[in-house]
Amino acid sequence: MINKKRLQALSATIAIMLAFTGCAGTTKSAESEPESSAAASDTEVTVVTKDTMENTEDGGHVIVADGEEASYENIKVEKTGDAEGDEADFYGDNSAIFATNGATLTLKNMDIHTNGAHANAVFSYGEGTTVNISDSIIETEGNCSGGIMTTGGGTTNAENLSIHTTGNSSAAIRSDRGGGTVNVTGGDYTTEGTGSPVIYSTADITVSDATLESKASEGVVVEGKNSVTLNNSDLIASNTEKNSDKSSVYKAVMIYQSMSGDAAEGEASFTMNGGTLANANGDIFYVNNTVASINLKEAAIKNNDSEGAFLRAEAAGWGQEGSNGGKVILTAEKQVINGDIIVDDISGLNCFLKDGSSFSGSINSDGQAGDVYVELSGGSVWTLTADSYISALTCEADSIDLNGHKLYVNGSEYKEGEASEGEAFTFETAAQGGQGGKMGTPPDGEAPDGSGGPAGEMGTPPDGEAPDGNGGPAGNMGTPPDGGMGNPPDGNGGPGGGTPPEMPSN
Repeated sequence: MINKKRLQALSATIAIMLAFTGCAGTTKSAESEPESSAAASDTEVTVVTKDTMENTEDGGHVIVADGEEASYENIKVEKTGDAEGDEADFYGDNSAIFATNGATLTLKNMDIHTNGAHANAVFSYGEGTTVNISDSIIETEGNCSGGIMTTGGGTTNAENLSIHTTGNSSAAIRSDRGGGTVNVTGGDYTTEGTGSPVIYSTADITVSDATLESKASEGVVVEGKNSVTLNNSDLIASNTEKNSDKSSVYKAVMIYQSMSGDAAEGEASFTMNGGTLANANGDIFYVNNTVASINLKEAAIKNNDSEGAFLRAEAAGWGQEGSNGGKVILTAEKQVINGDIIVDDISGLNCFLKDGSSFSGSINSDGQAGDVYVELSGGSVWTLTADSYISALTCEADSIDLNGHKLYVNGSEYKEGEASEGEAFTFETAAQGGQGGKMGTPPDGEAPDGSGGPAGEMGTPPDGEAPDGNGGPAGNMGTPPDGGMGNPPDGNGGPGGGTPPEMPSN
């Protein structure tokens, strides 16, 4: 059941979708004085702080839970100081709050603020480690400083948080090498920086009954064999700034494989059950260099960019040229889809429209390109808005409304009112082997998309750019367009991404 607070948030988002005029207000932190309280402007979170804890050391922490059960409540946490590279982004150095070695850390009514490079707010590292955080406010200001961060197979459970990040490469809900499991319920999550989606996933991330907004970057990014599921949540994506020259496309949801080693190769997944998605600029979905499953059910999706596509699967600057297209399995149930679909000649699409779904748009209006299969069932209808070219079709006699246009199936013109029966394509990733949809891998020993430096220095990340304003010593990494760190492949697979080696001892 949706409560009153949820209805208020939903009404506000729907109003924005009807007339996209900008972004919600900035989240406010709780007062710093003892026994004080304040509500965030875009959420019902209210935090009462009774004590203040702080740390100013480079690489240091304010709170650490190491292999133990610990809990903190009504604490104002202040973290400054800088870090760089792997030890911060994979292993938790310089995070304000850090849990590791199978710890269970419970946090309630916390007001957490970081201001430094690579200063994540709350970090869960390693198999068996669990962070439970609720009714708290998080603000981060530095580059590469996520809100809640999970790596190495850790678990994070979050409820009713207000997270606001302003730095570059600073996702509100963030993961990196080794991934893990993240469950988020309720709350308000906002990012402002370049390369800072609201969610960056090299893990299995589920978000329910939440409000999500990116003001400059993609709304959601999934890398490699990982997933994001949105349940009854509202996403506003405003990708207006590029963090990479590997693709010219702006998008709300990006699914890709960077070949950096941060995420295992395999089928990625994005699922949206109910809720809303409002896109300000570019495409809704963009898939490159991976096989991706996109599952939509009764979600209200609106693209406020009339030139943007609903879905684009194509080669870009990631992966091996010639085999780095996007392979998509799109499944829509009781879903309205408006917008065009573009699949280039080394990409592919299986599109399943079920249970009364409707699609108004074209597929490859410029002519036949990649393999495209369309299947309509359960009273679903495709209304063409331009001539379209696909490879195979399964439909009932009344499933296609040509609307004055032409549909070509494997080179033959489809006649309106005909039933058709075709066959879906098989898409496989490099990790699975096979031919159809196989993703390319770099030659043995070759760093991805960039040259390595001297011993100990990391190779160039997927976009070849360091985050704006985030300089540092040689070897400090830049970031891909999604907020994840770029690193050479380590050859390690495993669920959720490439598993990092053991955390180095200090």
